[in-house]
Amino acid sequence: MFAVEDAEALARLNREFNGGYRAVEHVRASLEGNRELVVLACLDDTVVGFVCAQWFTSFCYDHPYGEITEMYVQEHARRKGLAAGMISLLEEGLRERGVRSVKLLTGLTNERAIQVYQDSGYQKERELSLSKRF
Repeated sequence: MFAVEDAEALARLNREFNGGYRAVEHVRASLEGNRELVVLACLDDTVVGFVCAQWFTSFCYDHPYGEITEMYVQEHARRKGLAAGMISLLEEGLRERGVRSVKLLTGLTNERAIQVYQDSGYQKERELSLSKRF
């Protein structure tokens, strides 16, 4: 998982992944205040990737459910099993919180990510995702 000291590395990786700037203080505050799990990947003592998930409860369901929200590994660190390892640790953390199922959303053409998720046991579903921005 992560430590608060990792906020600077996460802010840097998030800029590479999502673009834009998020102040380290904002990243730190977000990590401390959310129901979010973050797993980091390190290579040669440098943070090179992360995967995030949140878990939710609802009166509609008997158990909490999880959602993987982001995953990123720097190009030079790919194809080393880091993504699969991070997913496994993340799932372990979700199970410890009572989560029994996990969903995720990724781009239809993001074939590398889709393959990583499928190799970790995730299956494509016939659902439609809709969104709205305010």
